[in-house]
Amino acid sequence: MLRVLHSVSNMARAGIETMLMNYYREMDRNQIQFDFLTNKPAPGEYDGEIRSMGGRVFVSPGLNPLHFPRYRRYVADLLHDSPDIRIVHAHNEAMGYYALQSAKDAGLRVRIAHAHNTQIIRDYKYPLKLICKQLLPGAATDYWSCGRDAGIYYFGEKRWNASGFILRNAIDVQRFGFRQEVRERQRQLHGLQKCFVIGHVGRFNIQKNHSRLLDIFTKIAKDVPDARLVLIGTGELEGAVKEKASAIGIRDKTLFPGQMADVSEWYQAIDCFVLPSLFEGLPVVGIEAQAAGLPCVFSDRVTDEVLLSPEARRVSLGADDAEWVREIMATRRSETDRMKGMDLVRRAGYDIHTEAKKLQNTYLEMAARVYPEPHT
Repeated sequence: MLRVLHSVSNMARAGIETMLMNYYREMDRNQIQFDFLTNKPAPGEYDGEIRSMGGRVFVSPGLNPLHFPRYRRYVADLLHDSPDIRIVHAHNEAMGYYALQSAKDAGLRVRIAHAHNTQIIRDYKYPLKLICKQLLPGAATDYWSCGRDAGIYYFGEKRWNASGFILRNAIDVQRFGFRQEVRERQRQLHGLQKCFVIGHVGRFNIQKNHSRLLDIFTKIAKDVPDARLVLIGTGELEGAVKEKASAIGIRDKTLFPGQMADVSEWYQAIDCFVLPSLFEGLPVVGIEAQAAGLPCVFSDRVTDEVLLSPEARRVSLGADDAEWVREIMATRRSETDRMKGMDLVRRAGYDIHTEAKKLQNTYLEMAARVYPEPHT
């Protein structure tokens, strides 16, 4: 059996982690198993499911600069003690350098750097991340991404055009397809029967730009009394976003359902999906929303590769709030056949049942190319 070690932050219900679980559930686990190297001590919501499927969760000392020597030793020992791990697949953006370089030093011959974003968050590690971004290609053997723009940002246009590989952020299309009965039940449950519901799914952090979305919604709510905003997720800025919603007088029109085990039912209740992100690779939530047949309004910092549906559009982040309002309100007046969403997403190549088979074959072929002996 081939084991693939995925380096992640931790296995919480976030975009990258959900994408990995979508693929993991579809693997033939007699041939391939996933393990996860996490860098935060807090347990992830997916940990129990991973172990139930035969996967392992390894908690590293963390990617704090003070712990780098311990981290490197930890990864080296892990790979030495687990010779059935033949591939390391890093999803930590620039900081994935440490897992990949450690794997390189340990002699692992397949090391995948996977780009998921088109920008680096400016936190206290930002200068270090810039250095790691430069070193990342040298630590990897393969260069993967969720889309073209993220791949070019992390690996450079020349390298990406020569050897880049796109792994689509595929989903269980059937689960997200439009269901009228679910829509009616969900809207009744939350008192939204006669409302125009604008929805957003994403972690509460700087990247997702919730503050701008609140400003835009405030202008909509002035003219549309039955407008409601649903912000699904959790994160470090959740409290600040709630405080701002109260301060600008829209708290009673804004719902915060929290982290959802199954967000698909909320997509049914929403009328328009809005993602004003400061930067993105190719967001899983954008694919999910379009599978549900939703009109979508994305910022122009979200790659144009996300535009699968004729009901999806991008608006410049530099545009004023009034332009955003016009684009969102235009979706209210349009006639949208939400039943078409599933077929659009399938034809675009984002059905997990198909894409997981491709990934499984790709992993097996990569391992066979450099490890000719049978896996045990």
